[in-house]
Amino acid sequence: MTSYSRRAFLQSLGLSFTACQFLQQRLWAQDASSTTEKLPPVRAITHGPKFHWRGYYDKLLFDPTNQLVLANEVDFEGRSPTADDTIRVGMVDTSDHDRWIELGSSSAWNWQQGCMLQWVPGTASQVAWNDRDGDRFVSHILDVQTGKRRTLPVPFYCLSSDGQTAFAPDFRRLNDTRPGYGYAGIVDPNRDVLAPDDAGLWRINLQTGQQELIFSFADAAQIPYLGREEAAFRPQSKHWFNHLLCNPDGSRLFFLHRWHTPGFKQAFFTRAITINYDGSDPYVLDPHGGTSHFVWRDPQHIFAWAWHPSLMDRFYLYEDHTEHVTPVGPDVMTKNGHNTYVPGTDNTWVLNDTYPDAAGIQHPYLYHIPTNRRVPLGHFVSPREYRGEWRCDNHPSASRDGKSVVFDSPHADGRQVYLAEIGEIVHG
Repeated sequence: MTSYSRRAFLQSLGLSFTACQFLQQRLWAQDASSTTEKLPPVRAITHGPKFHWRGYYDKLLFDPTNQLVLANEVDFEGRSPTADDTIRVGMVDTSDHDRWIELGSSSAWNWQQGCMLQWVPGTASQVAWNDRDGDRFVSHILDVQTGKRRTLPVPFYCLSSDGQTAFAPDFRRLNDTRPGYGYAGIVDPNRDVLAPDDAGLWRINLQTGQQELIFSFADAAQIPYLGREEAAFRPQSKHWFNHLLCNPDGSRLFFLHRWHTPGFKQAFFTRAITINYDGSDPYVLDPHGGTSHFVWRDPQHIFAWAWHPSLMDRFYLYEDHTEHVTPVGPDVMTKNGHNTYVPGTDNTWVLNDTYPDAAGIQHPYLYHIPTNRRVPLGHFVSPREYRGEWRCDNHPSASRDGKSVVFDSPHADGRQVYLAEIGEIVHG
């Protein structure tokens, strides 16, 4: 029986669409396990009636002991956050019956990335997240062992590997240009300016909270465009930055320069840029207009989903400051997903996921580069109401020892956090 006929049969029994989706997922998993698939153990580590999800897939979400997992909690779904909506931030103690430990709250959040909740690199017990205080965005750094908390007068997006420096785009502008990635509550003062010179990328001292504008939207717009002609920005294009990530040795920052051009059906175009921490030496790593999700493999290489003339839309490994581009799993990882390397595997194992397929199923998986082998972690229904801005991507993230994976899924109890054990797969 196909997934569509199975769904029709379940609905004929008078079950709700959500119940049908849930049962269909269970049947799908049963079918998979009865054939050739051996799926790893998976359990929910958060539960209703409230809903839970984590930060973004490229953040440190496990503490150094690999027992505490950060997550967000909210009591509604299915609409955009407003300035009046507050979420709770906390952590799940997976060594103590998945006990929820509340840490604080945030009024600066979105469905895709929460409030940037993450462990501060280089520390044993410090957690950071964004918030809003009246007419400004701020960030908190909390020591979960001592309870000591300090607040910085600015928000952040990503943290350096030593935990001393942060970087941020303009979250006010993101809320207008890319709903689902900015924060409600503060209007962009440059909303009518296409490429302002007083906003862009900020570098932040995490000890003092002092920030410095290192690269503006005007700076980006002045770099000649060398990609596909149909993606080129024009005088009427509006520019913004998104998806920032520091490389492992603290020398370069990677980010996406995006723009919307009136009259074009595509919502935005993209080029990928690397830059020094002080804003110098910007390099257009991918000029073609299609870079999406990515992660640094090492200080010189970036592993990203992008468009390239060689194989069109695929995952590629880019070498910074060069035109060296190598496909990764081009015949196996053929769909866009949220890709990272599994720690402790010498970058031989990749963790990834998919958007819902034609049957509404999401497929988190592992990929082994040396053997070109894909290993599924499960198959989970994403009900049709989880689309657009408030979709629930899996966003899988591995523990620091590479033995566990946490991901989000709405298949059983609204959006909740799940944990899969992968140690036997990747470590033998």
